[in-house]
Amino acid sequence: MKTFTIFKTTGENELFQSISLDQCRPISSTNTDPLTVTVRLDDRQTYQEMDGFGASFTDASAYLMHQKLTEEQRTEAMTRLFHPTEGIGLSVIRNPMGASDYARTVYSYNDLPDDLTDPELAKFSIAHDEADIIPLTQQALELNPELKLFASPWSAPGWMKTSGSMMTGELKPEWYSVYAHYFVKYIQSYAAHGLPIYAITPQNEALYEPTHYPSMLMPAEAQADFILHHLKPAFVRNNVFTKILCYDHNWDRPDYPLTVLEKAGEAVDGVAWHWYGGDASAQSTVYEAFAGKEVHFTEGSGGEWIPPFEQAFSNVIRTGIQILRNYSKSMILWNMALDEHNGPTVPGFGRSTCRGIVQINQQTGELIYTLDYYALAHFSAVIRPRAVQIQSVSSDTSVYSVAFRNTDGSTALVLFNDGQEARPIQIELQGQELLCVNMESKCAISIIIRND
Repeated sequence: MKTFTIFKTTGENELFQSISLDQCRPISSTNTDPLTVTVRLDDRQTYQEMDGFGASFTDASAYLMHQKLTEEQRTEAMTRLFHPTEGIGLSVIRNPMGASDYARTVYSYNDLPDDLTDPELAKFSIAHDEADIIPLTQQALELNPELKLFASPWSAPGWMKTSGSMMTGELKPEWYSVYAHYFVKYIQSYAAHGLPIYAITPQNEALYEPTHYPSMLMPAEAQADFILHHLKPAFVRNNVFTKILCYDHNWDRPDYPLTVLEKAGEAVDGVAWHWYGGDASAQSTVYEAFAGKEVHFTEGSGGEWIPPFEQAFSNVIRTGIQILRNYSKSMILWNMALDEHNGPTVPGFGRSTCRGIVQINQQTGELIYTLDYYALAHFSAVIRPRAVQIQSVSSDTSVYSVAFRNTDGSTALVLFNDGQEARPIQIELQGQELLCVNMESKCAISIIIRND
């Protein structure tokens, strides 16, 4: 006998609610509603294995969660974020290596006065992270032992760059080997705190060079050279088994990872993607050109540029399904927490419009779970680490679907009705009719199907 656990979200007042089976129609061969959409599952056709879902402990996020919440609030928030059964089971974190745009100050792990250099990295230190970021990451790992850690720098230390600053500029070729060792020391330092780094990228958004927060231009040819001749050899020399993902930027430039994989493919384990331009199909384009390379979605932020709740929630769910259907092993949103002003941000950043997974009001101390929390819940609470994607085909393109087979044998299905009217959704598994769910317009439903 099959049993079903079903969750749905239809609006701001119905956030990831469990629904009972009396809200579903029994399957019948006489069901002839012309609006019925059929979603067919087939677990004989499989795709990628999932690592999980998550967000980032930026300096801003870690500061808010570690210093601005009470201990009781922090325990609640961390449990609801990371615990596999008492929360939504987030299992991936991507931390910035040094300051990002969401940091209280601009910093690297090897800051020096002007005109000084440190080729031996004698002054390297992750002391900044030991205050807030590391304790929270350790707590997340305790709550979810299947957690995987990713890391990405927004800039090399300024003294290694053509600009002499963490803002703008490129990495000077004479510092390539030293910067490679910078990664090694970071990974080793985190390991000393019991935090293994699963994967890194050489540079966040390597084609974007803003002047108001840390950034570093790294053309594809330069990234391929850095990975192949410096970073990977440094990992091998130091017995570092952390994976190397290239690119870490938007879907609109698949030529960049294609170039890096062509020139340095043997040293590259996969590609990291963001959603701020282009289409998720770019993930498949590159994956199919270089089969066997991992696909990861490492950053996507929601924000005030999509103001109504329904549109913003729909965007995360719709895009999330597309990310997974294009071979991604992860889906990582951006800040784990931001305050009532969508900050803190680096000095001079200006007005922030991004949204955190939770909001922490610095004036009142209120803790709010945002729409991104509930959108992630639709995926992470039912699709568990090491689940394998199986084929799901919808008879109507306005109904999005993605399905996985979990390691416990259960099937996880996420559905989104992007149409303008309510639809009955009939679900079949390898030709066997299972149930029919009534879905309102812009409604998300997640289903766990178990064999009992």
